[in-house]
Amino acid sequence: MELAQLVDIEEIKQLKARYFRLMDTQQWQEWSRIFTEDASLRWSSDEAAIVHGREKIVESVRTVLRDAVTVHHGHMPEIEILSEDRARGIWAMFDHVETPEFELRGYGHYEEEYVKRDGRWHIHRLVLTRLREERCRKDGSEE
Repeated sequence: MELAQLVDIEEIKQLKARYFRLMDTQQWQEWSRIFTEDASLRWSSDEAAIVHGREKIVESVRTVLRDAVTVHHGHMPEIEILSEDRARGIWAMFDHVETPEFELRGYGHYEEEYVKRDGRWHIHRLVLTRLREERCRKDGSEE
C-alpha cells in the first residue's frame, strides 16, 4: 500500500469521526458538509427509506433526532481505496438514541462509498444495517 493511500484512509477515518460528532451535537450545517450534494442515505431495509440529496438527508435526520440525545460510535473500519477519488468502507457501529418516548440501542454496520472532491473526502452513499436493536419505552416496558 502506498503512502498516499494510507493518507486517504486516515482522512476518511477523520471524516467519519466528524460525521458522528456533528450528528450527536446536532451541528447540522457543518454535518451537511460531510456529504456530496447528490448523496444517498438508507437507514432501514425498506426501499422507501432511501433519502436522496444532501439537503434532504440533513432535514430527514434533523427531524428524526429533533428531541433526541444521541451517542454514535463507529469501530473497526474496513476502508478500500478504489482510485484517486473513490473509496468504500464498512464500519461496525453502536448507537444510543434517547427521545422523550423511548430509548434505543442499536448494533450493526455502516456501508459507505466515498468521493474526493476539491481535495476532500465526502460520503456519497451510506447504508445503515442494524443487526440488533434494543428498544424500551420511557414507562419501562419493552417494545
